[in-house]
Amino acid sequence: MLRGFTTVSFFADDVPAATAWYTEVFGIEPYFVRPVEGPPAYVEFRVGDYQHEFGIIDSRFSPHGRSEKPAGAVIYWAVDDARAAYHRLLAMGATTHEEPTERGPGFVTASVIDPFGNILGVMYNEHYLGVLEARAGA
Repeated sequence: MLRGFTTVSFFADDVPAATAWYTEVFGIEPYFVRPVEGPPAYVEFRVGDYQHEFGIIDSRFSPHGRSEKPAGAVIYWAVDDARAAYHRLLAMGATTHEEPTERGPGFVTASVIDPFGNILGVMYNEHYLGVLEARAGA
């Protein structure tokens, strides 16, 4: 049975630069760093209310090789204000993938391409807060 997501992994040609960028995005340092001769080949952060794992892997280990176009699934991170998060990421050097869009009452999504070619999504989802409240009451 599936129990939920464990680790989301992005690829970067420059893991130290990606680590620095995501350290600023998340406001925390990675908790795990795996060097492979020279700069780290893998770093991992624990992020948010559920301590989801976010990894950055050196592109040389990508199963599909490096592409100039952004690739992969869009993972949406829960935020309190999708528009503000989107504009902050743009100010940090990301580029637009999809501008903030209201998907219905209580749902706003947006996505950017990080400086390393990955798609990073943000979402305000009113149901996310309900999950947190239910967990707190359990």
